Amino acid sequence: MSKTKNKNLTSLSDILDKEYGKKGTKKRDDFEKGFEEFKLGILIQRARLEKGLTQEQLAEKCGTNKGYISKVENNIKDVRLSTLQKIVEIGLGGKLQLGINL
Repeated sequence: MSKTKNKNLTSLSDILDKEYGKKGTKKRDDFEKGFEEFKLGILIQRARLEKGLTQEQLAEKCGTNKGYISKVENNIKDVRLSTLQKIVEIGLGGKLQLGINL
């Protein structure tokens, strides 16, 4: 099967440039920051569900409460790095990895 380019398709990057401006602009930076925060909550929720844990069970394992876990998963609560580490490593039995892209 050969690859053909459809000239009617628009790349995600082009859509983001049009809607939020080029990378490095305030509007685009604000959008990407919000996405990263949203993504963190989704990643925690997905890992919790894969482990077969309820929010209450995860909270108990890492020393917090169900409401806190819910707020983190739904991007309502900012999470401290030390608490995130407890959630991932103690509560989920995973390993937290951070990166910096310049």
